Amino acid sequence: MNGVIPWYLWCALGASTTVQLGVQWDIAWHRSIGRDTFWSPPHVAIYLAAVLAAVASASQILSASFRATSPARANSVRVLWFRGPLGAFITAWGGLTMLASAPFDDWWHNAYGLDVKILSPPHVVLAVGILAIHLGAAIFVLGKRNGAGGDLQRRLTLLFLYVQAMILLAVMTLFMEKTVRVFMHRAAFFALVSALAPVILCTSWRATGHRWAATITALLYSAFLLALLWIFPLFPAQPKLGPVTVAVTQLIPPEFPLLFLVPALMMDLLWSRTPQWGRARQALASGIVFAATFFVAQWPFATFLMSPAARNHFFGAKYFDYNTPLSSFYFRYLFLPHDHSLVAFVAAAARVALLGIISAWAGLACGDWMRRIRR
Repeated sequence: MNGVIPWYLWCALGASTTVQLGVQWDIAWHRSIGRDTFWSPPHVAIYLAAVLAAVASASQILSASFRATSPARANSVRVLWFRGPLGAFITAWGGLTMLASAPFDDWWHNAYGLDVKILSPPHVVLAVGILAIHLGAAIFVLGKRNGAGGDLQRRLTLLFLYVQAMILLAVMTLFMEKTVRVFMHRAAFFALVSALAPVILCTSWRATGHRWAATITALLYSAFLLALLWIFPLFPAQPKLGPVTVAVTQLIPPEFPLLFLVPALMMDLLWSRTPQWGRARQALASGIVFAATFFVAQWPFATFLMSPAARNHFFGAKYFDYNTPLSSFYFRYLFLPHDHSLVAFVAAAARVALLGIISAWAGLACGDWMRRIRR
């Protein structure tokens, strides 16, 4: 059994996957159909993840707390009157927070109508619970990985990087209203991305030491989104609410994934050549490398996404929400205006690099902590 990945880890990973699939499905549902019954299929998927998280965590907490001979007891922490792996407690808290957000969200819609923004109060509560489920799953895996060796450690490393990809997707989804293609030639877009993505990519590498940790994380993030981009439109959908400004006949998928693969690969190559550097020096280099290479990759690609060549099933630039204003920049394939001056560019570049450095430092520090997790 020492070389076998325990069932409760698969359960936690299932929760991490199901919740992210449910969230993306729910967004597509709202963009294609509109506000539906609370018991819509995407909502069921989201709260099914909370149940899976509860099963994974409860099995370990109850076993460690009430069975003196339980294997979970040896590698456990104490919280109040209970014992269990650290990941189990975080996952359990995330599941309970998600379930608590459900009646809050239903009441909010009944009281105030449809969501105008993603970050409504009940959605923030839900997002905190979702991130806790992802973090709990990651720590669950690390608790086993850091004490394992050989092939089992390699497999658990890949599972941890998969959860990291789900965290990257979850974080970027929270701010998707500010990262769609109309914003991709503005300094605020690059600042936001540089503040969010490096912390996750740097954590992936520092926690595992895998040579291609950031690249694998970015690749899994991209693969997950691309699968949804290509599969969702295969399912029919029709708006149930007005006003309908764009004829929609299928589920509207997420946009093409951001090109995190380029800076992730560059950072992995940097780290492979600088293993002796301290945290501060690596954070400085990593933040600058991320900011520079992401800009070089994403800016021209954004221009391509606005062109007729991207308006197809593969790149997905042809899809619009059913209520997209026909006069909007988004519908007309135009970037929002930005300052073209040299002074503005230099100031923006400095701000983006600084945010990247701070984010990278936080990721390296988090990875150092995660590397020590044994329970």
